[in-house]
Amino acid sequence: MHTPVTIIGAGLGGLTLARVLHVHGVPFTVYEAESSPMARAQGGLLDIHDHNGQLALEVAGLLDEFRDIVLEGHQALRVLDRDGNVRIDKADDGTGGRPEVYRGELRRILLDSLPAGSVRWGHRMSGARALGDGRHEVRFDGGGSVVTRLLVGADGAWSRVRPLVSAAVPEYAGTSFVETYLFDADTRHPATAKAVGAGLMVVPGEDKDLFAHRESGGTLHAYVELTRSQEWFAAVDFTDAATATARIAAEFDDFAPELAALITETDSPPVLRSHHSLPTGLRWDRVPGVTLLGDAAHLAPPNGEGANLAMLDGAELAKALAARPDDVETALSSYEEAMFRRSTEENLFAEAQLGELFSGADDGRADVPSGRP
Repeated sequence: MHTPVTIIGAGLGGLTLARVLHVHGVPFTVYEAESSPMARAQGGLLDIHDHNGQLALEVAGLLDEFRDIVLEGHQALRVLDRDGNVRIDKADDGTGGRPEVYRGELRRILLDSLPAGSVRWGHRMSGARALGDGRHEVRFDGGGSVVTRLLVGADGAWSRVRPLVSAAVPEYAGTSFVETYLFDADTRHPATAKAVGAGLMVVPGEDKDLFAHRESGGTLHAYVELTRSQEWFAAVDFTDAATATARIAAEFDDFAPELAALITETDSPPVLRSHHSLPTGLRWDRVPGVTLLGDAAHLAPPNGEGANLAMLDGAELAKALAARPDDVETALSSYEEAMFRRSTEENLFAEAQLGELFSGADDGRADVPSGRP
């Protein structure tokens, strides 16, 4: 008899877990705080890698659906200096090693692959407690609760499940993104559109960087990264879009005008995205009946691996549970040991690649990284 699985969080990791459990006939229920799939914007583009994210989709039986949503040509990469000079220019090679897709579209194909009613929307977890024998009671805002023999925290950086296994809490990583958009850029901002190119553009600096994705319809989606304290950002009034834009733009007044325009000409209010992380190599002792995946387990600053690792975590956890339906604790131990090792290695490698990319940008020699943001 398979043990039913209670999944907290309908992000990419939790939904991949749910899908692969469904493929193997293991019963589950997903509880999600958001009121519906469209309750909020699902973010921009993700590069899904052939060595982790795509492997998860293959296990889930969704590679064809994934290929249907890939944005052709967007795997291109350009690295510029702050004067706008191109240091690295790599076209999309067509190999599909890290193709770009919209996060919302990827979430949609996962949701569409699940049985109706298996995701319970509007269930924000307020807390949980151990009942013994591996059972846990999960409480939701509004007074509802559920008792489960297998609880999975797929609930992100500020996981409500994590305290059951670890006292670790995310800490500020020292950097933040400020997110902006330029719409119809090929017509309205041609110099900036040309600088960004066909895919991802990176402009590295000592304590400030620019990242911009070309999205559909001539949209440029920028991530302005600053190495500043939380107090510095707190002094910026992001409720006043014009004031915040001017303050952030002032930090980039030594960048070429076509690059600075990603900030100064933004068509959307600037949005602050602070970066937090858990300790690298975080582990915990086996706690019966509960585990974590994705950012709940190994949160790191944006490095292109977060969504990929979460999806692979979900697929690997589902496979482990399906392989040992009568020995869940052994399945969880096997999954966690592999997850601890994989997440540490992947995050360290991604950061090293980014360092090589940035250090090689001055002379045009660097390997293409896994991707960022």
